[in-house]
This record gives sequence, C-alpha cells and structure tokens, in this order.
Amino acid sequence: MERLSPLDSAFLEAEDSDRHVSLALGAVAVMDGPMPEFDSVGAAIAERVARVERFRQVLQVHRLDLGAPHWAEDPTFDPHRHIHRAALPHGGDDQALFRFVADVMERRLDRDRPLWECWIIEGVAGGRWGLLMKMHHCIADGIATMQMFAGLSDSGSPDTFATDIRASRVTASAPDVRGVVLNPLEWPGALWHVATTLTDTASRSVAGALQIAGGLLNPAAESSLTGPVTTMRRFSAAHVRLRDVERIQSRFDVTLNDVALAAITSSYRDALIRRGEEPQKTSLRTLVPVSVRATDAMNLTDNRVSLMLPLLPVDKDDPLEQLQSVRHRLTRSKKAGQREAVSIFVTAVGALPFALTAWAARALMRLPQRGVVTFATNVPGPRRRLKIMGCRVARILPIPPIALQLRTGIAILSYADSLYFGITADYDAAPDVDELARGIEQAIDRLVALTERP
Repeated sequence: MERLSPLDSAFLEAEDSDRHVSLALGAVAVMDGPMPEFDSVGAAIAERVARVERFRQVLQVHRLDLGAPHWAEDPTFDPHRHIHRAALPHGGDDQALFRFVADVMERRLDRDRPLWECWIIEGVAGGRWGLLMKMHHCIADGIATMQMFAGLSDSGSPDTFATDIRASRVTASAPDVRGVVLNPLEWPGALWHVATTLTDTASRSVAGALQIAGGLLNPAAESSLTGPVTTMRRFSAAHVRLRDVERIQSRFDVTLNDVALAAITSSYRDALIRRGEEPQKTSLRTLVPVSVRATDAMNLTDNRVSLMLPLLPVDKDDPLEQLQSVRHRLTRSKKAGQREAVSIFVTAVGALPFALTAWAARALMRLPQRGVVTFATNVPGPRRRLKIMGCRVARILPIPPIALQLRTGIAILSYADSLYFGITADYDAAPDVDELARGIEQAIDRLVALTERP
C-alpha cells in the first residue's frame, strides 16, 4: 500500500482549506501541423497514459485520519473517460488558448476518480493543435510532472535539464526515521531519533529555520498582490530565448534562476506602479521551491521539494541592481540553510502520527496567510524538441496553481532553446496578467542590452 507523504497530503489540505482553489498543475503543448484524427490521438494518449501507475489509481482516505491517504487501483479505470476534445474559438490565438487553459485549470478534479485529465485542443492559430495535461499536485511536483508529460511523446522519456540541478548529482536516500504508532508516549522518542540522525545538517540550518519562520510570521507590505481569491482564473505566458539568458549568466556571473527571478522582480515592480502602489522592501516575499530530487528518483511520482523565502527587490529600479540583489539574497538563503531546515522539518513531521499532522495542517492552512506574496518555481524541461503523433512540439507552457491567498504564481520551464514563464492569476485580482508576462520579456531584453556595455 503506497501512502501519501506529509508533503503530498499537504496539497490536499491546502485545497480543502479554501473552496475557491484547485491544486491541480499541468502543462500545455502546442504542436506544429494539422492534428491527426482525434480517435488515433486519443488511442495513443490512452495507451501511453496507462503505463503510468498513478494515472490508473484512485485516492483512498481513512476515517478520522487514522492513516495517511493511500493509492489503490481503480477497478473501473478507463483512460478515455479522462481524455477530452475541445476546439478554440476566434481563430485560436493565444488569448483564446490562455482563456481555455484558465477555464480547465480552475475546476477541481474529482477525487472519486484518478486525479488527472487530458485535453486535445483543435484550432490553435497557425494550423496547429494542442495537448493540455492536468493532474493534482498531490501526485507529483513540477519535475515529476514534466517527466510524465514528456513520457507522452513519441520518444518516451527524453533527456531533460533536470540533470543539471544540484540535487540530481547525489543519490536519493531518505533519512532513517522511525514511523510512530498512535501511542503518544512514543512521539518524543521518534523526534529524538530524527534529531540525532540529522544533527550535523541541523546544526547548519538553524539560521535558515529562523529566516523561514520570520518570513511566514512577518506580514508583507499591503498591496493588491495578496488577499482572498475567487474561483475564476486567468493565464498568460512569456517566452525568452535561452541563449539570451545564458548570455546574461555569463556576463554577470549569475545562475539561470537568478536571471528568471530578476525578470519577475522587474515585472512585479512595474505592475505595482501601474496599479498606483508604491513598491516596498517587503512587497514581494516569494516562495521559491527547491528540488531535492536525485537522478535515480526522476521517474518516481511524488513531491520532493524544499523551499526558500527570499524578498525579491521590487523596491530597486535599476535592472542590474535588481539582478545583483536577487543573486545575493538567494546565495544568503542557501548559505543560511533554508532548504535544509525545511527538509528536516518535513522529515520530522513524517515521524509523527498522520492524524496529528493532518489536524495541525488543517488548522494552520485556515489561518490568514500574510507573509508570502507569490511563488516562482523553476521546472527543467526536455533538452531537445519532442514529437507527439509525429508532430513537432513547438512550445510547452507550464501551468502552476495558486492557493493560500497568493493571487499569482509563476512556473518557469526550460524547453530546447527556450525559457517559458506560465502565469496563473486570480481573475478579479489580476486583469493585467498579460502585462505581467510582457514585463518579464522586457526585463530580459533590458538585461541583454546591458551585456553589451563595457
């Protein structure tokens, strides 16, 4: 019996805490050329999806939370029940595609069935067609989701940029943590066991834990970026060339993540000014997920992430100063051990009875959240262009969910020679989501121009 980890379960609790949110994530691929016959596309997708165990399973929960939810085979599983057909109106331009994506993603998945959907989209502009894959976040994180998405291609699971991340260069190994039965007398012993097995790492991450706690407890500057969300969503996307990003990396000795977050910083600053608000130092505390997935765990369907909580410098106007500040703050977060602190916390939670952690998570997630303003997650995609049903995949747009009073969220995906930013936003709170996307592209253009200066 495969049970959900505390982190996997947290995405269910986050969804349950607010009836306006759907914790599904996904990606939409746009293919060149006319779409093959729908029946042949549907049959091929059904055959490829059925290879993934999690797509054939349903989630089963235990009464009174006496055990973590677990996966079980769906005896009535039929992949064709999850594969849908749609056609875009108005010539199928990006606005029509983005509106369709938002409409699909804002609806919750039915927990009585396997937690995924696939939409085959006709009528994309330029004689193209699309494929939208949607699944619940409790199944997998961004990297695992992209591995499964790439598995739908003609070549199976191709090489991805995920092997470049730091965590992938170590072998996956879970800390030796004892499970605890329902007897509360055994809880202290389990926690002591966790503490003693992780002493060396813990000693390096106390500062990180304090920074994380401070970021969550200290309210961000009031702005239109946070607050309650409705059930409706908007979606938009930005596209930049990887060679431009690499040029900025080389010139200013920064990482791809530094460049992406600096561009996001610039766009959010413009958005605040456009809305008549003054960007403050604490206006944009951002949740930045960090993968802890090793190479030998790339094909596992679960969530393996830690996080950092940097304040992005929207109070700074100069693009280069923004970039340097982002680099400095991320470096400081890494050195302080924020990633390690969160990993230790997740491991310790796993040693407690599920009922205790579920009830605590349920209570905490219903409290107002004012410390974090948005999130930005970097998902490594395929290194080479894919083909689906013989059609070249021109672009892949990542689709993040939003919850916990975060009115916008951004996913960054590297695919072949491009970097794509997928932006999900609350419909009422972010009517300027397209301008947010254009602001990211403009910020990259400004940084590229700066590389030409002496």
